[in-house]
Amino acid sequence: MRLREIIAALERLAPLRLQDEWDNSGLQVGFPESEISGVLVCLDVTEIIVAEAIAKGCNLIVSHHPLLFKALRQVSDATYQQRCVVQALSAGISIYSAHTSLDNAPGGVNHKIAGLLGLENLRWLAPMAGEEAGSGLVGELPVPETDKDFFARVKQLFGVESLRHSALDGREIRRVALCGGAGAFLLGDAVRAGADCFLSGEFHYHDYFETGGMLLCELGHYQSEQYTQDLLQDYLAAEFPSLHIERTAFNTNPICYD
Repeated sequence: MRLREIIAALERLAPLRLQDEWDNSGLQVGFPESEISGVLVCLDVTEIIVAEAIAKGCNLIVSHHPLLFKALRQVSDATYQQRCVVQALSAGISIYSAHTSLDNAPGGVNHKIAGLLGLENLRWLAPMAGEEAGSGLVGELPVPETDKDFFARVKQLFGVESLRHSALDGREIRRVALCGGAGAFLLGDAVRAGADCFLSGEFHYHDYFETGGMLLCELGHYQSEQYTQDLLQDYLAAEFPSLHIERTAFNTNPICYD
């Protein structure tokens, strides 16, 4: 199996043209003609992930978040990004990241979240011109829930002990807007869509003063996108049934809660 074949498959799922202009989805480290014997899927590329790939005999890491957002001024050991690049190249490991290309794609990150929540009648919060793609989604619950019951179900589905949210008032939740990761830029779109609640990984403090009467609910950035790893693993397994594919055993969330 050549790396270029796997890249082609990933870019059928998440075409690079769909990524946001500031992003750096795509091949991060490696050579397209490399032979790939195993794939490790993760959310973030860190030194422990590179070490895990080596230990498990995987010579391709497929992540959601890019290792490289900005150009490296040197390739040394000054930052974790530099160390990961050096370690990966030394071990013959390639790295590919599908970030906002997968966020904005049909069947991508936000559709995964919507599926977990059981939302119906999905539509883009911010459609992309000329594409069946966009940022964020809005949909309806098949049966309305009280805000308390909805938040309790969200906690259970995403395995979180606590949520950050605006004040509950006993309202009925039917229409839900969502965006994995940092969704604050879609706040106005969610209000215009008539959402009862906007669910995302993180918002800004002052967003809570400008909700237009809509509830805000923060899962945490990592928590909101954790099932992206399942999405990528399942997709690659279906595309390449004979290829060794594993999901990382590590939680790479750098934020701790007490």
